[in-house]
Amino acid sequence: MNVSRSYVTQDYVIQKVTETFVCRVLWSEGRPCLEYANEGQLAEIEQYVRHEFDWELEDVFFTTLEKLPVEP
Repeated sequence: MNVSRSYVTQDYVIQKVTETFVCRVLWSEGRPCLEYANEGQLAEIEQYVRHEFDWELEDVFFTTLEKLPVEP
């Protein structure tokens, strides 16, 4: 698809990331933070955002954090 950065909004990129990957967006003081499953997934998301939208992940999300394991 390869869309130029000037044609999409940050909200659109966030929407497409959450539709394409099993991840969550958390909000901190109105800024989006990406919660991802593991380092491999983070690398895939970075590549997807760069290739499809010509954005850097840091320009879309305020920060990223790995999902903590669920304790029984």
